[in-house]
Amino acid sequence: MDDEYAKLIRRMNPPRVVIDNNTCEDATVIQVDSVNKHGILLQVIQVLNDVNLVIKKAYISSDGGWFMDVFNVIDCDGKKIRDKEVIDYIQQRLETDASFAPSLRSSVGVMPTEEHTSIEFTGTDRPGLFSEVCAVLADLHCNVVNAEIWTHNDRAAAVVHVTDHSTGCAIKDPKRLSTIKELLFNVLRGYDDFRKAKTSLSPPGIMNRERRLHQIMFDDRDYERVEKAVGRVEDKSSRPQVTVLNIEKDYTVITMRSKDRPKLLFDIVCTLTDMQYVVFHGMVNTGRTEAYQEFYIRHVDGLPISSEAERERVIQCLEAAIERRASEGLELELCTEDRVGLLSDITRIFRENSLSIKRAEISTIGRKVKDTFYVTDVTGNPVDPKIIDSIRRQIGHTKLQVKRNTILAPKPPKETTTGFFLGNFFKARTFQTFKLIRSYS
Repeated sequence: MDDEYAKLIRRMNPPRVVIDNNTCEDATVIQVDSVNKHGILLQVIQVLNDVNLVIKKAYISSDGGWFMDVFNVIDCDGKKIRDKEVIDYIQQRLETDASFAPSLRSSVGVMPTEEHTSIEFTGTDRPGLFSEVCAVLADLHCNVVNAEIWTHNDRAAAVVHVTDHSTGCAIKDPKRLSTIKELLFNVLRGYDDFRKAKTSLSPPGIMNRERRLHQIMFDDRDYERVEKAVGRVEDKSSRPQVTVLNIEKDYTVITMRSKDRPKLLFDIVCTLTDMQYVVFHGMVNTGRTEAYQEFYIRHVDGLPISSEAERERVIQCLEAAIERRASEGLELELCTEDRVGLLSDITRIFRENSLSIKRAEISTIGRKVKDTFYVTDVTGNPVDPKIIDSIRRQIGHTKLQVKRNTILAPKPPKETTTGFFLGNFFKARTFQTFKLIRSYS
């Protein structure tokens, strides 16, 4: 009965979205008002991520039965959102009640399609692992059309979309799917793996890969710290700063300071949602290189964090959420014509030259591939430029480009942006003076 009543309230109060290019000088302001329900914050941020918007500032409020979020966003070029197609997409997705379906773990971002088969795996990371996976898939006549691979704390996870190379369609034969799963499991099992590797194949479907990767790595407990390999250079100053305090009777306050990057807010809210926490109030502010975030949260049972063990676990999980997508190493971009076995050949060359893939994004549009790899040497340190030159000669200088080296990049000057608690902020000023919100009544 309660569920039917909630549905009635949502039908009577559909989501309302205002997209404003006049209030803020250097960003587009997007305001979302809706009946509140668990998971709605993540769904809104997901829509903004789908069109590659960068969230520079945000105000979050979802206490009581109403949800109101305000985002200051820019595009990848640092400009306001002027593209009518993008604006219409955001408006339609956020104002259509169907897009606000309950955010269950088993159904997040899943839409039926016959285009590909989705493969998910996790296991202990090691140099050459992705190359071995690609070789197995190539031998089984599977063509990788899209994929995303993350590594963190010596764990590796991937969501890979494959088709049958002869038909270009999803693989449906149960016997063949069973063979793929078995052979990939043998590769992932590795040597003396203290954690069990996992491989699963989904029926034909499309899933938000980033959302799913967070779930896979969280379930794999990648947030548990491990000792770094001997000879590995680790810059501890670049680690995110996360604090968890119970300073109010009804809330736990989480503050985070880290290097700013695209999709940072999405990554954090994914993890809080997976841990069954609800953000009731929040503030996001970014500088030139740093991001500051503050959230007032409670567990879905309505209680704040109540033990030291829970507090430590939340800190570890949020640190992992921030670090998983960190662009570690030398960024290489491959742009060329697609062909059967291409990814297997490229990753084999990387492996033979002692490169370790820390993160990768594989995409195919038509007959063209655009793949991005973040690589280090096998110890996690910068790659010798002579090795990169040799690899580019093998693959083709015009096909494989060096984009940037995050390990050797000069460190930006320390920012002086100071954090503040929302309670003190509310007393000091209103959001009208903050210029995040203006009245639309």
